Amino acid sequence: MELKALEDAGSRCARVLRQEDGLVGLVWVPFPFSDQPFAIGVHGLLLALNRNAPREGVTEHWKWGEANIEVLRMPPERLDELLAADDEGRWANWVARGEILDDPEGVLDGYRRMLTDWPRSERDRKLLGEFSQFLEMCVRAKQDMKEGRVADAFSHIVDSIHHWARIVMLEEGLHPGLRVWSEVRRINPGIYKLFEELTTSGESAEKRVQLLLLACEFAVLTKMKSSCALLLRILASRAAPWTVQELMRHPELHGLNLNLALVLQMLVKRGHVREEIPVLPLGAGTPVEVRYAAV
Repeated sequence: MELKALEDAGSRCARVLRQEDGLVGLVWVPFPFSDQPFAIGVHGLLLALNRNAPREGVTEHWKWGEANIEVLRMPPERLDELLAADDEGRWANWVARGEILDDPEGVLDGYRRMLTDWPRSERDRKLLGEFSQFLEMCVRAKQDMKEGRVADAFSHIVDSIHHWARIVMLEEGLHPGLRVWSEVRRINPGIYKLFEELTTSGESAEKRVQLLLLACEFAVLTKMKSSCALLLRILASRAAPWTVQELMRHPELHGLNLNLALVLQMLVKRGHVREEIPVLPLGAGTPVEVRYAAV
């Protein structure tokens, strides 16, 4: 599609959105969007931040001429959640590099400053989420190998090393996007070499998985404390130990793709966190709720 026709379609659709009550921000993203994530099947995206939109957001497909435009309406708090759980960097790229058409209250400008400056607290959230997924994929791959499911183990170890690569990018202060490996090849050739060996080696799939499992399990141990810094800070923020439910409700953990039980058990196993188990009278015969505390 010609750029002029696409811009005209985006402009006309934006004109309709501007008339809606509650609008606090409007972003236009034409596709393909440089080398960044794109949506297949549409020519452009209009992201409308609207306080009157449903909490979960609304997606519509509009058409003007030959242009297919995806319209996303959502309240600002929904965008907060999407940015927090933005595993592929799609939302961050759209907000940071899309064309701001309307921003009467500076809401979108605030998001852009956050994405550019990227405070340590937000990076720690991302690190914790990536580490949780890295750990889970390692555990799944290991269990698959024990049970003879080599193909499943291979799939999980690919996912595992991908999350490891994203952790490395986050440690360098970079936003992981869809194109992780071109960046990782530059900043950490060692991990890239492991990825190459996994995907191109002439060894059997079983041998490749075994090799990568050893590397990933070692990385889990070396990355654990730094990647879990946010969770460890929360645990140390009060004298009383925490229940899992209390941790899940904590605002700094809200919206994260986090296997909290698995991460906590690994931290306990490595001596970074301790379990607090109430002592009941002898013969009480009732289960007790485990709590967790900083060491």
